Amino acid sequence: MPNPIDTKIISKLAEILNKSNLTELEYEDETVRISLARQNGAALPPQVVVAQPLVEEKPKEEEKELPQEVENLIQDHQDDENAVKSPMVGVVYLAPNQTSPNFVKVGDDVKAGDTVCLIEAMKTFNPVKAHKSGRVTKILVEAGDPVEYGAPLIVIE
Repeated sequence: MPNPIDTKIISKLAEILNKSNLTELEYEDETVRISLARQNGAALPPQVVVAQPLVEEKPKEEEKELPQEVENLIQDHQDDENAVKSPMVGVVYLAPNQTSPNFVKVGDDVKAGDTVCLIEAMKTFNPVKAHKSGRVTKILVEAGDPVEYGAPLIVIE
């Protein structure tokens, strides 16, 4: 089998590593992964891994299947102007941490601008604020649920 590695790529990567303050450099495409590292100021010989097209296999998470009545409830509030909607795709959290109480519960009165939950996206927790003052009548999600952009989260009437 012929070597699919373009030695010009390796030379260019080694040149970049030598001219920069980097200690490690990686390059990857469909057929090859090249990793260069420097130790004590001297470049180590390049490590070359030749592979079939790289396909990252992620461990399959059990998909959380919502009960039909919860799914119907969310659909019923998709166009509800009283529903606080998710401003982004992410994972919803109803409390600031595992030992704290939820931001809100059914029956709580909230003011516009109060934090009602968090959405984690890209390892950042983003507060979701109440869009109006009123009483929380429904919480449509559970902590840890994945949510889409625009998904109804909490109903305030």
